[in-house]
Amino acid sequence: MRDGNENILNRLNEISDRLGENVTHVEDLKRLSGGASQETWAFYACSPNSRQKLILRRSPFAHAGAGDGSAIGLAKEAEVLGALKNTGIPTPGVLFVADEDDPLGSSYIMTCIEGETIPKRIMRDERFAPGRDRISAQCGTALAKLHSMPLNDMPELPRATAEDQVAQYEGVLRARGIERPVFEMALRWLKDNLPDESQNNVVVHGDFRMGNLMIDENGLSGILDWELCHIGNPREDIGWLCTNSWRFGQRDKRVGGVGHLSELLEAYEAAGGVAITESEIDYWECLGSFKWGIMCTMMYEAFRSGSDPSIERGSIGRRASETEIDLMNILETV
Repeated sequence: MRDGNENILNRLNEISDRLGENVTHVEDLKRLSGGASQETWAFYACSPNSRQKLILRRSPFAHAGAGDGSAIGLAKEAEVLGALKNTGIPTPGVLFVADEDDPLGSSYIMTCIEGETIPKRIMRDERFAPGRDRISAQCGTALAKLHSMPLNDMPELPRATAEDQVAQYEGVLRARGIERPVFEMALRWLKDNLPDESQNNVVVHGDFRMGNLMIDENGLSGILDWELCHIGNPREDIGWLCTNSWRFGQRDKRVGGVGHLSELLEAYEAAGGVAITESEIDYWECLGSFKWGIMCTMMYEAFRSGSDPSIERGSIGRRASETEIDLMNILETV
């Protein structure tokens, strides 16, 4: 085991008594794949008669305090999860929170939700077939509950309108000298068709998409990665899930490549959400493709410049061209 892993394991053992009743030690620490900005580790908290699998979500020391300026930070992310406890929204429970001065660094420990997050497995493996048809409606129900959360019950969160986000990503476009005619055309349309923001006052997950949804044989079992949670328009979460980049080749199934938008919207309204039409999601899907396209170019630039030479950055960077096709398809129909 590398020294870094050993240091983490030692610290987890120091706080083991705070991870559950009669827990005496932790073992089997393992780094999990996924997570571009945060590290995710699995381990077992052991008592004399049981082993419970737990998850450590932490900022690597090199990135502490860095990252996307929209991210709320792990301490506040843990607060959000605490506020959502007992709401019926499928989220992990938080057991321990550490600040940046802790030997673990900025981090928190949560219960483990079983399931799968890799979209292609969810879409293809037969064991997920019984749950696939339920995911759209389950997402609608979960989002309705989230968007109905009283703001007073939540920690203080940043606010972001559609106009704010368009301006933010236009700023990136200009600052980095990105010259892509399709992005310019989409930007013009987004500015000219800004939506009504009178309902821009709900708790939004901010990254609600395949890859951040835990799926098991019964469908949606958990919602992960709350670092972009903010106050915004409820249509944003739905539009992001429908963005074609998160359908992973299943274009005919608008909801994450697994279901249909009508199913989600019906369940959303039935669970107390506001009435939303499919055409209202078009704007947010266009904004989602625009944002993701610019993010992809940023990742490629990190790869090209050598600031982050990982294969992951290079391979994601090439997807900018896919978002241009998506934007053209959207703009031809709106």
